[in-house]
Amino acid sequence: MAFEQDGQLIGTIRFVPMTHDLTLTEKLHKSVKIDPSLLEDSWEVGRLVLDPAFRHGQDQLKKCMMLALGFVYENTSGKNFHASCSHVLSRLYRRFGFSALATNVPLAGADKTYTLIHAAIEDVSRALMGGFSA
Repeated sequence: MAFEQDGQLIGTIRFVPMTHDLTLTEKLHKSVKIDPSLLEDSWEVGRLVLDPAFRHGQDQLKKCMMLALGFVYENTSGKNFHASCSHVLSRLYRRFGFSALATNVPLAGADKTYTLIHAAIEDVSRALMGGFSA
């Protein structure tokens, strides 16, 4: 999905259906115990990018997330969002209703660890409508 403002591309976000072994998050889930019910009707959220010129404040990011949530809600049977990210980005996603499922999850064959995060679509909606939490 791409976001534009006044005809200018300002950002992107990617959603990939889960349970098809297509995503890094699914690969990382195999190394930790995840409640299987959290994977029902799930989508991986990733590749959130916003042009640096539009990163001031949080309003623009919030608008982009609201558009993305609305699209997924209207066009899928999605119930859950998942992502794998750095610890720093997990704090950003927390503002959108996500919580950590596992931290410091290593990727086999790499010197990198990830935080696995999850949110029910209803939690994301509540966070977006209610504003940002600390």
